[in-house]
Amino acid sequence: MFRQTNHHRGYVALSSHPTGNGESHHATPHGGTLSVHPDGTSYTYAYGPKGLAGLRHNSYALGCAIFASIGGLTFGYDQGVIANILVMKEFVARFPVTSWEKGLMTAMLELGSLVGALTAGVLADRYSRRQSILVACVVFCIGSALQCAAQSIPQLIVGRAIGGLGVGALSMLSPLYMAEISPPEVRGSLMALEQFSIVLGAVLGFWTGYFTRDLPGSISWRSPLAIQIIPGLLLGFGSFFLPPSPRLLVSHGRDDEALQSLAKLRLRAPEEANTDPLLQMELLEMRVEAQLVEKTFGYSTKDGTFVAEARAWKQLFSKKYINRTFIGIVMMFFQQWSGINALLYYGPTLMHEIGLQGDTVTLLVSGGIGIVQFLAVFPTIIYIDSLGRKPLLRWGSAIMCLSHLTISLLVRQYESDWPAHVTAAWTAVVCVYIFTAAYGMSYGPIGWILPSEVFPQSVRSKGVSLATASNWSNNFLIGLVTPVMMETSPSFTFVIFALACFAGYFWSTYVVPETANVSLEEIDAVFGSSAGQEDALLKQEIEEEIGLRRLIADLAEGPFTTTTTRDDLEH
Repeated sequence: MFRQTNHHRGYVALSSHPTGNGESHHATPHGGTLSVHPDGTSYTYAYGPKGLAGLRHNSYALGCAIFASIGGLTFGYDQGVIANILVMKEFVARFPVTSWEKGLMTAMLELGSLVGALTAGVLADRYSRRQSILVACVVFCIGSALQCAAQSIPQLIVGRAIGGLGVGALSMLSPLYMAEISPPEVRGSLMALEQFSIVLGAVLGFWTGYFTRDLPGSISWRSPLAIQIIPGLLLGFGSFFLPPSPRLLVSHGRDDEALQSLAKLRLRAPEEANTDPLLQMELLEMRVEAQLVEKTFGYSTKDGTFVAEARAWKQLFSKKYINRTFIGIVMMFFQQWSGINALLYYGPTLMHEIGLQGDTVTLLVSGGIGIVQFLAVFPTIIYIDSLGRKPLLRWGSAIMCLSHLTISLLVRQYESDWPAHVTAAWTAVVCVYIFTAAYGMSYGPIGWILPSEVFPQSVRSKGVSLATASNWSNNFLIGLVTPVMMETSPSFTFVIFALACFAGYFWSTYVVPETANVSLEEIDAVFGSSAGQEDALLKQEIEEEIGLRRLIADLAEGPFTTTTTRDDLEH
């Protein structure tokens, strides 16, 4: 449906299906669909179907996202393995610690991760997503090696802090990269892989510690700490083969490379890159975004100067973006204060508090928490783009709140005599599992998806960094205070988590926008006029200048040629 530029070029008829509301649907020549809205300028597009069929259709992007999500596995593995190490007999005998020391040792990784998440955005914009992932993997492996070889608590804490730098950087870089390579119709599904990988890591970490706990000497706890080096090495080596982010290439002015990377990610042949209308549309959207950044803020992300960095961070708290910034920060606040990491970090301790006796029973039940969360992620991966973010957050909040309240009441009523109330104890365990399943289908995956969707290219890496920093700072607090809270009042601990989930219900209902099936460059629409009228007019001018509006109009009107190039559009 591109305009004819000379009479020698052949045309391919575009299949068009108008609807009763004035919207027209078109099938594009290399697969995919375009829907042009009645105003003739707004639109949505998809390279294929949603759900499992969409993941199969976008097999290369799926493979890249799976590999990038190994960064989440490093995070989850540490969460899972530390729960067992803290109760291993040989570890406790070698390093007797108080509740505060236990919390500090657990929380130091989160504190390091906070710093790593904040600094990774600078590397990600200045150089590349892939190079930044490689550096984060190297730092993570160094920290893991120090933990494995630690001879004292201070050495272990230092190792966890250094490892945390790598974990925090990866927890920001992986979802950022995944968001930027994902087709719009399966972006939620692909980004849910981050949570899937985190949970898989937690399961592997827990059960690795479970099966090594009876090994002789310090190998019982050193071996699971050493094993976590493997995913770090795997991701570091694999980062050399990941395709570059086309959005970052565009922001660096490397449009031709961006088009080739985009074509590879969308399974288009190189010769199809200049003729596929969806590729052209997506590339032009990226160029619009990059030019809007440069003209509005007076700098480009490729500049990499201190002034540019300071302006980017300042923009997060400007009137234009403050609501997006708070969504990212608050999303991670509720994700952590839902109580999930308290269960993962101190599962054996918690199970003892609700009445289960014996190390084997408590460890097995605690390990089941990770398995339930692991299984709960699967339906989210399949249906999140169909169901949307808001409904999952709302129902997840409600179920988690009720689960926590039930556990709190049972603990308060029966904690003085659990052996005489076995049914009540196992009812509490069931509630823990229900809570975990609800979390795995809501706040778990969406906590990583939403912050990567709401920010524009100009501040996306900084915004995701700040949201991830919120995750780690709240994670740090959870790890630090949970042992003391559980020691003081287990019942009150669950009340705190219930109140957080209760507040999360109203927040997700009245504040969170629905971002499902909205392209990253068009996310402004869900925030109404928050971007400002000036930006809207400037964006319109840029769209007309580089040919995006012309392309949409041509696609909506009639036939197109399969050989029209990007230069034809601009001239």
